[in-house]
Amino acid sequence: MEKIKQNPFVKKVGFNRIVLCCVLLLMYGLFCALTGGSFAGMNRIMSALNYAYFLGFLSLGVTFVIATGQIDFSIGPVMFCCALISGYTLTTHGISMPVAFLISILVGFAFGLFNGYLVAYWSVPSFITSMASMNIAKGLASVYTKTQSVSWPQAADPDNGWFRNLVRYNGFPVGLVILLVVAVICAIILNKTRIGRYILCLGSNKEAVRLSGVDVKKWEMLAFIICGVLVGMGAIFYVSAYTTVQPGYGDQYNNEAIAGCVMGGTSMAGGLASISGTIIGVFIIALLQEGILALGFTKDYQLIITGVIVIVAVFSDVLARRRKN
Repeated sequence: MEKIKQNPFVKKVGFNRIVLCCVLLLMYGLFCALTGGSFAGMNRIMSALNYAYFLGFLSLGVTFVIATGQIDFSIGPVMFCCALISGYTLTTHGISMPVAFLISILVGFAFGLFNGYLVAYWSVPSFITSMASMNIAKGLASVYTKTQSVSWPQAADPDNGWFRNLVRYNGFPVGLVILLVVAVICAIILNKTRIGRYILCLGSNKEAVRLSGVDVKKWEMLAFIICGVLVGMGAIFYVSAYTTVQPGYGDQYNNEAIAGCVMGGTSMAGGLASISGTIIGVFIIALLQEGILALGFTKDYQLIITGVIVIVAVFSDVLARRRKN
């Protein structure tokens, strides 16, 4: 195993990424075999991609937060809050679609700013802050929409139906291209800029960074803001794929987003993160969700498997850190 890890190609690509890609391919082959080949159809693949788009934005966002050694359990409900507020404003007040998108991103930004400010400047534990934000997001969305579900325009709508092309245009997965472009931008920010270096350093040793003269509060808050903006973008892709949004939902996507992030190599202890690993992890979660449905099981089974994945990924991270120490 050590010889494989020391191979130049493996070292450059990353052993963990190669393993994840193999797991993804094996899962796909297994589901195809168990469903008699019907899983290989394009409809199944596109359905899995639709799920991966919004989940990918959530996972990318929470990657920045976890890299600092913090956590955010509000991303799912906040995404629904963004979609409900912007969608209700769009359908009720007749604003344009670009303005609705902007509102969605601004709502996510506001929640990111709120979480980051409490964690960084008031030293409120991120677990408590995110749990409070989760409830605030649910309540705010319900109050604003008067507890009504919101249906975004259909593709046939001559004025606003064009936004459906963000996910799929003439059978081409446009959403996949956008997600990968955003992932590349996130990777550049995390690995090639001062923002990313400070965020990763905060997760490694926050006190050492502070003693070196860095304003740790500003950079810690920025990680939450980046997460909020990406969550707002995820809401846009959720409604582009699924149309209707109901108040009070979104919790189930927290664990899935965090599972994709941690499975991809981001350490829950902070200081180590992989954007490419996060994307592969998201595809695994999305494929798992579609495969379980294709086999005739309910989504409850996916929740069980996702929970097991989180435990295994975190335990593997703990073992790796012990070996290094």
